[in-house]
Amino acid sequence: MQIGIPREILNQESRVAATPATVIQLKKLGFSVVVQRGAGEAAKFKDEAYQEAGAEIVSLEEAFQADLILKVNAPTINADTGVDETDLMKAGATVASFVWPAQNPELLEKFKAKGINLLAMDMVPRISRAQSLDARSSLANVDGYRAVIEAANHFGRFFTGQITAAGKVPPAKVLIIGAGVAGLSALGAAGSLGAIVRAFDTRPEVKEQINSMGAEFLEVDFEEESGAGDGYAKVMSKEFIDAEMALFREQAKDVDIIITTALIPGKPAPKLILADMVGLMKPGSVIVDLAAANGGNCELTVPGEVAVVNDVTIIGYTELSRRLPTQASQLYGTNLVNLLKLMVPEKDGNYEINFDDEVIRGVAAVKDGEITFPPPVIQVSAQPQAKAAEAVAEVVEKKKNPWIKPVLVAVAASLFGLIANSAPADFLQHFSVFVLSCVVGYYVVWNVSHSLHTPLMSVTNAISGIIVVGALVQMNSDSTAVLILSGIAILIASINIAGGFTVTQRMLKMFRKD
Repeated sequence: MQIGIPREILNQESRVAATPATVIQLKKLGFSVVVQRGAGEAAKFKDEAYQEAGAEIVSLEEAFQADLILKVNAPTINADTGVDETDLMKAGATVASFVWPAQNPELLEKFKAKGINLLAMDMVPRISRAQSLDARSSLANVDGYRAVIEAANHFGRFFTGQITAAGKVPPAKVLIIGAGVAGLSALGAAGSLGAIVRAFDTRPEVKEQINSMGAEFLEVDFEEESGAGDGYAKVMSKEFIDAEMALFREQAKDVDIIITTALIPGKPAPKLILADMVGLMKPGSVIVDLAAANGGNCELTVPGEVAVVNDVTIIGYTELSRRLPTQASQLYGTNLVNLLKLMVPEKDGNYEINFDDEVIRGVAAVKDGEITFPPPVIQVSAQPQAKAAEAVAEVVEKKKNPWIKPVLVAVAASLFGLIANSAPADFLQHFSVFVLSCVVGYYVVWNVSHSLHTPLMSVTNAISGIIVVGALVQMNSDSTAVLILSGIAILIASINIAGGFTVTQRMLKMFRKD
């Protein structure tokens, strides 16, 4: 079968559904691939690169006559020519693209009437085995990264703090609302630039992810179930919204940049940054509204434009991934390849829309002249399962015998007395120092926390060094026994020194960022 890659005609669209790299993968699945002339130019992919990958460069009409058509945006009417892309397709063909079927019921009816199958890449279920074809997450990742770049472009200071000869530069403070894929991507990008990052999400289960990336998780003193069961957030109660609004109002006074990513599937974007909050922000602050296409999380957002209100820049660009078309196209093209791997298990170029596969069932909006949207709900949750209560075994503390230590001390004193009675004075002096060292060393090491034993042992390299020096001094002795003992002391102390330095080096590597 043949796959067609047409050029996107939506205004300001720069992405393409396949790259030369993904064309190679599509051919490995048994397909032949045709690409409309100039389809990848806006994403910096030349026609020659597609030809080298094994694709054929064709006209608009030929690209739409393929058995399977891969697009970024849903088929639409060309504003310049008045041609409806749907009219260029043959009956029985299949289209895979972003569709947003809940918002476009007329499109579903049109495909039903024409007998064309429609796969909605925005309907990939949020389950583990579908992650590799989750196009929304792929492009949200690009959106989050680009949001930080746009904020940095409009912000008048460094993100990172610096101490220079001209004075101290404080780091920028960034608040990210929504810790989904876009939010976490923005969090990582802002953190890597040196900013102080704070993040908020209605789902408490993302706290660990936020903290693990070095950001502060902001919480409201209000408990409420926040997940809808399908991997997305749900509409919260009025009491919870009032609590989070109070939090945002306080944060607006302190932060320099706010990046909002909050979306609820099938509903307008919730208003989280109100006009009075914008008025509380410092002059020169920046708001990047990633929900601008759905109405925006900020009351003052103008979709598709950059607005300045009270010296606060509000960026309302829609589809920020279009501003990184090369990367976005590669990620989206790979998502499509992974979808086709499920549809073509035999790699013979013959695809099947198999409803027994819950992933394919989820993306199928129209099949064989029937509207199959919405798909059955797949319940998922990021909330970790509660651990079963573990039985706590009762620990019976053993009674210590109070007379053991006094007896051991008495025995040790008696032995020391016997040795002192018959030993030379020089030996007795050295032996006394040795005994005292053992007692002091025992109590010092025994009272140190177990977690500090390794660094404590590495510090004893200095003591081992003294032992080596002392043993080398004794090597001038005429006694064979002294020479043997000195050699053993040098060997053991050298092993301890080498091992101590090795352990210390391994510990230091644990704290390196590279």
